[in-house]
Amino acid sequence: MRIARFSIDGNVAFGAVEGEPSTPGGTEGLVVDIIKGVPFAEFELSGTKVPLDKVRLLPPVLPSKVVAIGRNYAAHAKELGNEVPTAPWAFFKPSTSVIGPGDPIAYPSFSREVHHEAELAVVIGRLCREVPRERVKDVILGYTCANDVTARDTQQAEKQWARAKGFDSSCPLGPWIETGLDLAAASDLAVTATVNGELRQAGRTSQMINSIEDLIVNITEAMTLLPGDVLLTGTPAGVGPLHPGDEVAVTIEGIGTLTNKVISRG
Repeated sequence: MRIARFSIDGNVAFGAVEGEPSTPGGTEGLVVDIIKGVPFAEFELSGTKVPLDKVRLLPPVLPSKVVAIGRNYAAHAKELGNEVPTAPWAFFKPSTSVIGPGDPIAYPSFSREVHHEAELAVVIGRLCREVPRERVKDVILGYTCANDVTARDTQQAEKQWARAKGFDSSCPLGPWIETGLDLAAASDLAVTATVNGELRQAGRTSQMINSIEDLIVNITEAMTLLPGDVLLTGTPAGVGPLHPGDEVAVTIEGIGTLTNKVISRG
């Protein structure tokens, strides 16, 4: 099931997205069946269906925290001249960094070098702590596309990454949550990024150094994850610059396409 969060007539709801788009990455031909309740508990489909192009898609969740993993693809670490960490390298992106599909990425005033980073995002479905490897599948609601937008010059200049990776609009998520992928499938998906239609990144989640299971076990040893929290699993090689006016699209096999435009910060 593809679960979207959207607004219509001033109201916000979750819904199940049905159908197939008439164009790749588009919404024409898709409808959303409004959910009674929330996807983190038992829910029913209302049977009330709305064309997806008549609603505004929102970030599929509003996480209490986004836990992101750095340098989880060896080729990406190499392209930036970094060593591969010996253990998962976690950092946070604040909830205020999250935007949805179609929302603008506002180029931060303090940076002159902003990069795209296409990533698979894991959406947590239940409160969990100290999750054993064999139970990891039970705490995952589904998967979505993410762009870990990074002020690269600031990241390199400062000793920690809070500003470089946590500025407003630096965490696009969407277009929806795909709940139909099991761990085996999610562990070998194609991940691509295009800028203005030009292919920039192309990798597979099978190239991760630390698997999804590794990451959830590692993170929940230290902290409790809540329903709707998001884990960013790292980016493949090919990251590169974004400029105001650019359109960046992250596509993940079996999930969909997340598209955002870059604007100058007002």
